[in-house]
Amino acid sequence: MIEELPDDIETDIDDIEPVGEEANAQLYEHFRVVVDKGQALMRVDKYLFERIVNASRNRIQNATADGFVMVNGKPVKSSYKVKPLDVITVMMDRPRYENEIIPEDIPLNIVYEDKYLMVVNKPPGLVVHPGHGNYHGTLVNALAWHMKDNPDYDANDPHVGLVHRIDKDTSGLLVIAKTPDAKTNLGIQFFNKTTKRKYRALVWGIVEQDEGTIIGNLARNPKDRMQMAVMSDPTVGKHAVTHYRVLERLGYVTLVECVLETGRTHQIRVHMKHIGHVLFNDERYGGHEILKGTHFSKYKQFVNNCFDTCPRQALHAMTLGFVHPVTGEEMYFTSEMPDDMSRLIEKWRSYISNREIE
Repeated sequence: MIEELPDDIETDIDDIEPVGEEANAQLYEHFRVVVDKGQALMRVDKYLFERIVNASRNRIQNATADGFVMVNGKPVKSSYKVKPLDVITVMMDRPRYENEIIPEDIPLNIVYEDKYLMVVNKPPGLVVHPGHGNYHGTLVNALAWHMKDNPDYDANDPHVGLVHRIDKDTSGLLVIAKTPDAKTNLGIQFFNKTTKRKYRALVWGIVEQDEGTIIGNLARNPKDRMQMAVMSDPTVGKHAVTHYRVLERLGYVTLVECVLETGRTHQIRVHMKHIGHVLFNDERYGGHEILKGTHFSKYKQFVNNCFDTCPRQALHAMTLGFVHPVTGEEMYFTSEMPDDMSRLIEKWRSYISNREIE
């Protein structure tokens, strides 16, 4: 069973992709059972709850309501009474996946490593953890391969491994625990907000204040479940704080440094959008549109070239600091700006150097 870390101990996590909603989507069998001859009458949801490991009754009832629980090939309601020799199947609109982490020989950019932990610099495009639609080719699979000869490291043990995560299309530093004690210690540091994390982001528009703090509870956007949003009601969502500082103003975009005080899903991306500065090329939040600048065709061509240069949200987890869980030493790591973001920023510098920006 893959462990889900508390939101408080995570950085920006990419949400699991939504299941397709096509009415005629193909269904895959996840569970099948033939009811015993001597089985007494029992509601199908209770029957399945007693037989499917790690499935709550609520989830079973939801699956039933969606038409995924079938008896003798036909969908039934939760109130259906199971009868002897009934064939019960649970169908889902995605293939079954066993949560075993398979070691895969994927290159790792290891910044630091000892017998207790390691720090890696994740490239953009690499999914951190297996999930729906990304069962292979992830950072966790790469770590399993890297430590396949370490008898004390089990990639399928949730007590070791990732301490925090970043989005698939965000690049930068992550710390991985090799022992249960190291993971507990590091997890507490993230929970208590004593770690030091700085990001670099290129955002649309000119950020006028040299520095500032964004405070706003984050929750799922009720209008779009794939997005997070700042909630106007202070009782809704999770408390989130982002500090930012302007590093460079580049005409129609601004390079900023963001410091996370909390670590919520999509926190930087949502907070910057909230103050009117969507991350450059952040498709989920509208940054893949030309939001600032002129209407000239040459400008549009330039921006589209920029999108091609950095085909993802321009966000990099640049620094990571924490206390070593065993030695007590203050550890601090910095990673270079990735090539795509470096070239993107240089393009904007070059563009504005001989132009007068309105």
